[in-house]
Amino acid sequence: MTKYIAYCRKSRDEVDKQVLSIEAQIAELKEFAKREHLEIVEFIEEAKTAKMPGREQFAEVLKKIEKGHANGIIAWHPDRLARNSMDGGKIIYLLDTGKLLDLKFPTSWFENTPQGKFMLSIAFGQSKYYVDNLSENVKRGLRQKLRNGVWPAKAPYGYVNNPKTRGIDIDSEKSKIIKRAFEMFDEGSHTFTDISKYVHKFDLRRKNGKPLHINEIRQILSNKFYVGIMFYNGEYHDGIHKCFISKELFQKTQEEMQKRSKHFKKSYRFPFLGLARCSECGAAITAEQHIKFYRTTNRKVTYVYYRCTKKLGPCAQVPITSFEMENQIRKIVSDVVLPQDWVDQWLKFLERDELTEKQSSETTIQNLKTDIQDVDRKQNTLLDSYLDSVVDPETYKSKKNEMFETKLKLQEEIAKVEETGSSWLEPMREFVNCALQAQKITRAKNNCEELAFFAKRVGSNFFLDNRQLSAEYKKGFSALRAGGPYVPQGKGARSASNSTDSFSLLVGDAGLEPAASTTP
Repeated sequence: MTKYIAYCRKSRDEVDKQVLSIEAQIAELKEFAKREHLEIVEFIEEAKTAKMPGREQFAEVLKKIEKGHANGIIAWHPDRLARNSMDGGKIIYLLDTGKLLDLKFPTSWFENTPQGKFMLSIAFGQSKYYVDNLSENVKRGLRQKLRNGVWPAKAPYGYVNNPKTRGIDIDSEKSKIIKRAFEMFDEGSHTFTDISKYVHKFDLRRKNGKPLHINEIRQILSNKFYVGIMFYNGEYHDGIHKCFISKELFQKTQEEMQKRSKHFKKSYRFPFLGLARCSECGAAITAEQHIKFYRTTNRKVTYVYYRCTKKLGPCAQVPITSFEMENQIRKIVSDVVLPQDWVDQWLKFLERDELTEKQSSETTIQNLKTDIQDVDRKQNTLLDSYLDSVVDPETYKSKKNEMFETKLKLQEEIAKVEETGSSWLEPMREFVNCALQAQKITRAKNNCEELAFFAKRVGSNFFLDNRQLSAEYKKGFSALRAGGPYVPQGKGARSASNSTDSFSLLVGDAGLEPAASTTP
C-alpha cells in the first residue's frame, strides 16, 4: 500500500497569513485523502519560496522518500513542490528510480507513466515560467517607478512607506530625529558613535535591537536621498518625494565629513590633526611618520610625530610622539571624569528641579491667563460703557488699543514660558552624561579618533608648548575639573566632595539657570 507524505508550503514569511494558508492546505488534503482512501503518514509544513533550491523541509521530504519511510507525496498543486528546474528534476528522478511511486494533487491528476511524467515536467516548467515572468514584471515595475521619481524599496530612516499610494511619506517623528542627527554632526563636536547612541534612544536601531553601526550612520549622513536624489542599482534618479533636510545643511554635513576624512591616509591615520596650535608662533600642528628598520629583528616600525608646521616663521618647538600626545589628551579628558555616584545624585536633582520648574511654569502661565481674562473682562465693560454712551468714542478707541496691546504682551509671555520654561535642564542633563562618558573614552583602547572629538567637547584653544599640551576647559567642565568649593584647585572631580554645592557651582559656571531649590 502506498504511504504518502503531505507537503504544505507557503511562500510568504508573514506569520499570520502563513498559518492560515497552511491550515487551509492541511484541511483540503485531509478531506482529499479521506475521499480517495489514501494513507498520510506525516504532514510537513514549510514557509519558504520555491523559486530557488535550498528548502530544508522539502529536502527532508525527499530524504524520507529515499529511505523508504513513504513512497508517495500529496500536495495542493505541483507548484507547491517545485518552481525551479533543480527541485522539479529531483521529483522526476525519484519517479524514474521507483523510490517515488505516486503523486497526488486535489487540483490536478497524475499517473506514473511516461506521459504522466511528461505532463508533470510541463507543470513544473509552467511554474518556473510564472516565477521568471513575475520577476521580470516586478523589475519592469520598479524601473517605471524610478522613472516617475518614486522610491521602489524600503523607505530610508525618517520616511515611511505608504501602502495606499505605493510611495513614501515623511515620518513626522523620526524625521525630526534624523534632522537633529545631521545638525549634531554639522556642529563638529559629536562623533558617529554619539549620533548612533542619540538615535538609539528614539528606537532607530538594528533588527537585533543594538545601536546602528557607525558605517550605517555614515551612510545616513551621506545619503543624497534626503535632498531628492535617489541611488538605486548603481544609478542616480531624480525623486519627487518631499525633503526635510535642506540642501545647505546636507552640503555642510558633507564638508564636515570630508574635513574629518582628509587627514586619513591609506598608510596611516593621524587622528589629532587640527586639534592644537603651536604656542610659540601660533602655526598649526601637523603630523608626519617615520619608518625605521631594525636589522636585529628584521622588521620595520612606524613612528608618528606631531610638530609645528613653522609656516608663520622660525620656531624652536620640537616634535612630540603620537604616544605622548595621546596620553596628554587622555589626561585632559580624564580630569573631567564624573564619578557614577555624582551622576546618580545629580540626575535626581535634575528630576526634582524639572518637577519644580514645571510647577513654577504652570503657575506662571495660569497667572498670565488670569490676567488675560481680567483684560477681557475690562474690554467687555469698556464696550458696555461705550454702547451706553458713558464713554466717548475717542476714549473708547484709546483704551481699547491699550488693552489690546496689553493682551498681546501677555500672550507672548505665555508662549515664551511654554517654549523656554525649562531650557536649562536638557543641556545640564547632556553635560552630566558627557562628563560620565569621559571615563569610558579614556579607558577605551584604539579610539584616538573619538578621543580627539571628545577633547573638543570638553575643551578649546589647545596649544603645544615644549611637548606639553594645554587646553582651556569649556564652561561647566572647568568647574568640574576644579572639583567644587571644597576641593583644592587642580585636584579634579574624582576627589571632590559629594556635595550639592558643587552641583550649584557647575550649573552657574555653565551659564545655566537652575530652579530655586537646587540645594537642600
